[in-house]
Amino acid sequence: MTDILLRNDEGGIATLTLNSPSNLNALSDAMLAALQAQFDALATETSIKVVILQGAGKVFCAGHDLKEMTRGRDAKDGGRAYFRDLFTRCANVMMSITRLPQPVIAKAHGIATAAGCQLVATCDLALAAQDTRFGVNGVNIGLFCSTPMVALTRNVPRKQAFEMLTTGAFIDAARAAEIGLINQAIEPGALDAAAIDMAQVLASKMNGVLAIGKQAFYEQARMPLADAYAHTGEVITANMMMRDTEEGIAAFLEKRAPDWKA
Repeated sequence: MTDILLRNDEGGIATLTLNSPSNLNALSDAMLAALQAQFDALATETSIKVVILQGAGKVFCAGHDLKEMTRGRDAKDGGRAYFRDLFTRCANVMMSITRLPQPVIAKAHGIATAAGCQLVATCDLALAAQDTRFGVNGVNIGLFCSTPMVALTRNVPRKQAFEMLTTGAFIDAARAAEIGLINQAIEPGALDAAAIDMAQVLASKMNGVLAIGKQAFYEQARMPLADAYAHTGEVITANMMMRDTEEGIAAFLEKRAPDWKA
């Protein structure tokens, strides 16, 4: 049986590939479990500095598996308990991405719809082929994308998010970059190289400093302004006390490469 989620590690970069092209890499029960297991493992792996998330086949991810969800209605409660558990597990996967010490880069192609669009919005960075389409289109089948809305509205201006959610219309990669859903729209043939280039830039930074910064980034975003400055003041002070930070500053002033030990 083919693994539903593939992992390849190289040069401090872990590439996770959603590997269920027959159902457009849907976030099925099995896919969510596989993603959660990998994120739990990566959270403790200091040798991995960056994670790339991509999809096999023609698309990145088409969201939840509607056939599997329909089967959940066979339960005595019509599926209520299953649906609540499903969306809780999906939310846990999304939150695990933001809690990982490593930056996570979404590498999207084809389509990223509903919970697949949520996945792109959740990742710390996102690149997409220029012919990729994005949508939170559940409204077209009578299901408002309430949970994908959480990540979307934290990345995209309010009116653009509301338009996507209420019309169910797709946007292209250029528009996705314009409104902040992704960082860049890339020529399809150059997408692989662009993702690796970005990951290598991140992986070249001082060991651990991106983990410090990522955690502080999400923490301060939830705080009032004064609290955010107080918190990040403590973070940057602790960062300044690190030996490798002292060495990095000295190397910059002396115009040489840093001799980082960690």
